[in-house]
Amino acid sequence: MQMNIVVLLISMVLFFVLFYGIGFILNMLLRMSWIMAIIYPVIAIFIIDKVRFIEYFTDAGHSFSDLLTRISNLALADILILVTGLLGAIAAGVTIKALRKRGYQMF
Repeated sequence: MQMNIVVLLISMVLFFVLFYGIGFILNMLLRMSWIMAIIYPVIAIFIIDKVRFIEYFTDAGHSFSDLLTRISNLALADILILVTGLLGAIAAGVTIKALRKRGYQMF
């Protein structure tokens, strides 16, 4: 399946804004600047895989090999969208760090 360039750009912007916003809110509430950047790979795995979470413990060998297969079969568009989400999570951490350095107190 091929993705239209407009759909790709909109998806990248949406993922950046979505994870920037979620990361910013989590950073304000939990006062941990990099929490979303740490959590994001787990969220990306949930987006990529088709295996239930419990199967990573009950059938780890098959689950992780299936995950690696799915990651290696990702299209360039999917990789770009997921990387843009990670950049949004990192940007939220950088923004919170800069705001706290300048004296802003959130909650």
